[in-house]
Amino acid sequence: MSEADDRTREMSRESRAPRRPAVQASRLWAGGVATAVIAGLIALVGFLIVRVLLQIPYLAPIQANAIGGWDAAVQLAIVAAIAGLAATGLAQVLLLAVPSPMAYFGWIAGLLTALATVYPLAFSTESVTVRIATAVIHLVIGMAIISLVTTTVTSASNTRA
Repeated sequence: MSEADDRTREMSRESRAPRRPAVQASRLWAGGVATAVIAGLIALVGFLIVRVLLQIPYLAPIQANAIGGWDAAVQLAIVAAIAGLAATGLAQVLLLAVPSPMAYFGWIAGLLTALATVYPLAFSTESVTVRIATAVIHLVIGMAIISLVTTTVTSASNTRA
């Protein structure tokens, strides 16, 4: 056999091997931290919109000249930030473990967002307006996390070291 035949066989073996894009973990996690901050801020802004602009007694009864319920709002912001970090971790695990990782990420994160959106509508004992406000805030947080983590993965995958 000729040297060209050997090279052709080697090239065909290389093309059959699945190629995974190299992901810069530092860029991925920097984006994950930024996602967490944004998710937490969305929770706080959502709280303010519902409480101050819409005058819905979200997370605590409305008191005269005061914004009550800040403890619950901060807890929601912390949970949203943790969800952003968890989504980044999920994306990294999927990048290492499964084919078409972002398709799986989209399904998992989308279904978790749907669960977080529907849960207060189905199981809360609050008024309908509070349940709807909670569902909308959860939906916006989930959509932001999905879009930001997806964008971060794409950016961290396309950069050259």
